[in-house]
Amino acid sequence: MPRLSGMTGFARAGGQFSHWTFVWEIKSVNGKGLEVRFRTPPGYDALEQAARERAKRTFSRGNIQASLTLARDLSASDVSIDAARLEALIAASRPYVEKGEVAPPSFDGLLAVKGVLRSEDDASEADAEALHGAILVAFDEALAALRTARLEEGAALSGILTTVLDEIVALREQAASLAAARPEIIRDRFRARLQDFLDGDLPEERLAQEAAMLAVKADIREELDRLTAHIESARDLLAQGSPVGRKLDFLSQEFNREVNTLCSKSGDSELTRIGLALKAAVDQFREQIQNVE
Repeated sequence: MPRLSGMTGFARAGGQFSHWTFVWEIKSVNGKGLEVRFRTPPGYDALEQAARERAKRTFSRGNIQASLTLARDLSASDVSIDAARLEALIAASRPYVEKGEVAPPSFDGLLAVKGVLRSEDDASEADAEALHGAILVAFDEALAALRTARLEEGAALSGILTTVLDEIVALREQAASLAAARPEIIRDRFRARLQDFLDGDLPEERLAQEAAMLAVKADIREELDRLTAHIESARDLLAQGSPVGRKLDFLSQEFNREVNTLCSKSGDSELTRIGLALKAAVDQFREQIQNVE
C-alpha cells in the first residue's frame, strides 16, 4: 500500500568483519532535491559511489549526511610500525609546523594514517573487498532504518494534512452557502442605497440589471469549483504516497491563488472571515508539505 514519507530522520547500523568493527550514522533533513554527503576515513572514499547509488535507489528527496567510523582490534594480531612511512609523514609536516600553519601531528593521529601500522595478517585485496562489502551491507541496513523513520514521519504528516483538508472543505461549504444567497443580498443592498438618494424607486428592470452586474462581479462560484477540484487532487496525491511532495507544493500554490481571489471579491464581513480562515488553513497545508518527500 502506498505510504507518505517525510524527509527527516536518523539511523545507525554497524557490523564486524575480521578484526574490524564499523558503524554508519545517517541523518536526513528536508531538501528540494536529493543531496547525499559522506564522511569516511582516509582510504575508504571508493565506497562513496556505491553507497550514493544505494541512497538514490531508496530516496528521491532530502539532504542526507552519512558518517562511517571504523576501529580495528589490534590485540588479535602482531602489530608493527612502518618507521619509514612514519618518518616521511613527520618530515612532510615539519615545514608547515615551523611556519605555524598547523599544529604538530599527534602520535595517535599519525598511527591512524593508513599503512603506518602493519600487522602480520594485513588484509589481502580479496579481504579488503570483503570488508567493503560488509560495510555496504551495514549501509543498506542503515538506509532501511532511515526509511522506516521517514515513513513514520510521513504517517504523522498524512494525518495532519488530511485534517487540514477537512477544514478547507468545511470552510468551502460555508462560503458556498453564503454565495448562494449573495445575489439577493446584493440586490437588496442596491435597492436600499438607491432609496437613500432617490425619491421613489428606479424601474424594476433597471434595478435588476444593476444588481446582476454587481452579482457577476462578486460571484465566487468559479473559485469554489476550483477549490473543490484542488481538494480532490490533494486527496488523490496523499493516497498515492511518496514521492509527491513537489506536486503537493505546486497544488498549494493553486489553493492560495483561489483563496486570494475569493477574498478580493468579498463584499461582506462574513465572507471575508471565511476567506481569511481559508487562507490560514492553506498556509498550514503548504507549511506541512515542505516536509513531504
